Amino acid sequence: MILSEKIAADLLQIKAVFLRPKDPFTWASGIKSPIYCDNRLTLSDVAVREDIENGLVELIRTYYPEAEILMGTSTAGIAHAAITATKMNLPMGYVRSGAKDHGRQNQIEGKLLPGQKVVVVEDLISTAGSCLEVVEVLRQAEAVVLGIVSIFTYGMKKGIDRLAVAKVENHSLSNLDVLAEVAVKEGYISDKEKNELIQFRNNL
Repeated sequence: MILSEKIAADLLQIKAVFLRPKDPFTWASGIKSPIYCDNRLTLSDVAVREDIENGLVELIRTYYPEAEILMGTSTAGIAHAAITATKMNLPMGYVRSGAKDHGRQNQIEGKLLPGQKVVVVEDLISTAGSCLEVVEVLRQAEAVVLGIVSIFTYGMKKGIDRLAVAKVENHSLSNLDVLAEVAVKEGYISDKEKNELIQFRNNL
């Protein structure tokens, strides 16, 4: 089984991905969605967590071998950045969603030097808004952002377009197209429901 299929099967098995074509979830944006992904659950399953962190290491070594530091997105990317950095013997930090209103008022936590080559670690990419905010903060700090690695992406056109405009690469362990295929093979959904999932994504 290739890595993207393995990660998709892992997410389905631990119910980190919920598929409800007939009873859609409401996202924070108000979008009615037949899929909901909660990658925080991956931290609680030792085997799945190991698959993910090993996969992130493989992505970074393949696409960003010159990486000098990993930066997690707040909050779901922080733990994955820390574990992956430990496996790679790299420093890490994270970027807050906003600057603190006390102390040193940091938005970037951890030591980051100007010119340092950074890979952003994200758990989930939909419209790419939150991870691009992190990229912008890092660029303002004069870091060289090599790109993003993430656990899962929906592959939404808006997210793909935003990344392209910002000139940022993302490499995900798995994606909606692969997950939908695996979900059919393993009996989670029907072919008809798979097509509804893909159509939902394509219409956003």
